Amino acid sequence: MDESRPIFQQIAEQIENDIISGVLPEETQVPSTNEFAAFHRINPATAGKGVNMLVDEGILYKKRGIGMFVAEGARARLVASRRDQFRQQFVAPLLTEAAKLGITTAQLAEMITKQAER
Repeated sequence: MDESRPIFQQIAEQIENDIISGVLPEETQVPSTNEFAAFHRINPATAGKGVNMLVDEGILYKKRGIGMFVAEGARARLVASRRDQFRQQFVAPLLTEAAKLGITTAQLAEMITKQAER
């Protein structure tokens, strides 16, 4: 766990990562808040807050008396959201800095290609 961020956010992100990677496919049950709490040695209410964040976003849904499940279309929504975050956090600042340095988009693409080949 990362001490600099709230645990409930980290629980939600862990679930999101498992959905994106396919560990938790759509329409499958996710671990219970008690299971998360026991695994991470935290209060079940804290784990529940992370799970409920994803319910509020439509990523998970509750089957009464059974538990929480991954919603249909959750992976696609998460991937789209993460791509947008990636663009905002990394691509936009990269392009801004490249422009300051007089690096063209073609030169930048070449740099990225060369770096990826390493």
